[in-house]
Amino acid sequence: MIEIINKKPKPELKAVIFDFDGTISVLRAGWESVMEPLMLEMITDGENPPEHLVNEVRAYIDESTGIQTALQMEWLVKRIKSYGSAKTVHDLWWYKDEYNNRLIKNVNLRLEKLKNHELSPKDFVVLGSVEFVKALYNHGIDLYVASGTDHNDVVNEVNALELFEFFKGVAGAPYRKKDCTKEAIIRNLMDEKKLSGSSLMVVGDGKVEISLGSDAGAITLGTATDEDKKYGVNPIKRERLLKAGADAIIGDFSSLDELCEFTNIK
Repeated sequence: MIEIINKKPKPELKAVIFDFDGTISVLRAGWESVMEPLMLEMITDGENPPEHLVNEVRAYIDESTGIQTALQMEWLVKRIKSYGSAKTVHDLWWYKDEYNNRLIKNVNLRLEKLKNHELSPKDFVVLGSVEFVKALYNHGIDLYVASGTDHNDVVNEVNALELFEFFKGVAGAPYRKKDCTKEAIIRNLMDEKKLSGSSLMVVGDGKVEISLGSDAGAITLGTATDEDKKYGVNPIKRERLLKAGADAIIGDFSSLDELCEFTNIK
């Protein structure tokens, strides 16, 4: 089921930009439960955090969903300095490496199960997402992935889920840079390829890509998926996407006929 927020004329899509983690893939589901304890540990130097700090960190993680990890770690460095408990303050890249090292353990376990055929790609994708990607692809629409996750990891995970062939471009965060991949791709498609708002759609679960798409005049489809279930609406995500300016919101891609009508590819 699609929740239409802003009714617009039928689009004539030429390109669609997808966020990846939490939008199509759930290989990284649970990243928040890795980032929160890391941030609290680093800010307090391992001491028990006060409740107000826990709430602050949770609020920041929720607010920053979709941006590059480097920018989240930049915020962490500033908070560590202002809190004043840490004996040593590292640069943002040190904290980013530490976060990635902790997160990748879970991701690698999932990738290993894929490699060993204990599980299949369908076990790690949002319900109906692959079918929707294929429907757009078969309609001749150019598809792109833009992610705040490191570039090599995104490419590896798109491949692991057997989706690489459907995307004209897959871009993640460049190594040791804070560039906004999502913004760059949207600008490139709008400016260099001369696409108007009605010919471009941005799909994602983070406020960053939805806000960028909305600001650019593109059609924006927010995916408020409950990542644990891989389907259904997460009310916290839904609220975030509403504030970001989503034109429509879904919990998953299972209503393919509705999505095809929404995107005018019937």
